[in-house]
Amino acid sequence: MKCEICKNKVGETFLNKPLGTYVKDEKGKKHILCFECQKKLKTKEEILKHL
Repeated sequence: MKCEICKNKVGETFLNKPLGTYVKDEKGKKHILCFECQKKLKTKEEILKHL
């Protein structure tokens, strides 16, 4: 899996769950983010603006 903002690889656990987080947009589509992008972009509105 890759981060939707910075395109870096998001790590996975041994059960293939991402180490990042998912954010849903207004249409209900899920977007994956890495930890670095979560630190830079604090609010959901900022994250959705960069997608």
